[in-house]
Amino acid sequence: MKKSFTLLLTLLLVSALVLTACGTENSSSSGSDDEKRVVKIGYLPITHAVPLYIEKELEDYKNFELELVKFGSWPELMDALNTGRIDGASVLVTLAMRAKEQGIDLKAVALGHRDGNVFVTDPSIDTAQDLKGKNFAIPHKFSTHNVLLYQMLQQNQMAYEDVNVIELPPAEMPAALAEGRIAGYVVAEPFGAISVSLEKGKVLYQDQDVWENSIDCTLVLRNDFIQNEKEVAQEFVNYYVAAGEVAEAKDEHTHEMSSKYMNVEEEVLDLSFEWIAYDDLVIREDEYEALRASLIEMGLMDNPPSYTDFVDHSLLDEAM
Repeated sequence: MKKSFTLLLTLLLVSALVLTACGTENSSSSGSDDEKRVVKIGYLPITHAVPLYIEKELEDYKNFELELVKFGSWPELMDALNTGRIDGASVLVTLAMRAKEQGIDLKAVALGHRDGNVFVTDPSIDTAQDLKGKNFAIPHKFSTHNVLLYQMLQQNQMAYEDVNVIELPPAEMPAALAEGRIAGYVVAEPFGAISVSLEKGKVLYQDQDVWENSIDCTLVLRNDFIQNEKEVAQEFVNYYVAAGEVAEAKDEHTHEMSSKYMNVEEEVLDLSFEWIAYDDLVIREDEYEALRASLIEMGLMDNPPSYTDFVDHSLLDEAM
């Protein structure tokens, strides 16, 4: 039933776009019938950005061409987003919130995924208390993963200072764990699944065990792109929603398309997909405000943007 619905949704969307194109001349930013607006969207090669990969592979757009721009780190991606070199990105929501707090006009238009942030530790770690005094890695100080760590420690009657929190690039975390340089980490997929599949690490907690309905990576667009090119922005989000439904099937086709953007073993991707969902990409106000309150409590931000200031659901609502 799920695969039938996914196929029907995708076919209906593509058919509607084709029919519309039959009666309307192609509009592009250059005014040429032969050229389309190139929409540039940044990403890191992680499982949390799979809807973007699927959208690129479904490529049959009327008003634009999609260019996915790969980055090696979140700071590099955010620099490109903040300076307008890309139109949007699949990015840690907290980094985009910080940019918004600093005056960059960004809008979060959809989630990238739900769940899929796993606390992975050395096999010798049995409880949170076993982490006391040990190195624990997060990808960025301003990340949902840092908030998840803070909450996990609180729930186990531990202080944040009880562990030595260090920042590491996600791709380095499995090796650091295997070599004993860290006792554990929490990060985007597929890096948790890599350690578990190699039996170098184990799952201590799933993110929903610590913080149900936490939000992490979001699809963020520059507001000037949304306001100045609404038709293109809407079509882009239409395809993004359809891609999320295709991604949720997690079948051979999803694997094939995703593997073009992530160099991971099939069993790693299988395990990663077990932990993550793509069929509900709505950013809900209560979930967002819970994150906002945690950022203030931790002293990471003084005045994170409010939901109404930062989240624009108009494109997603129209797509759905």
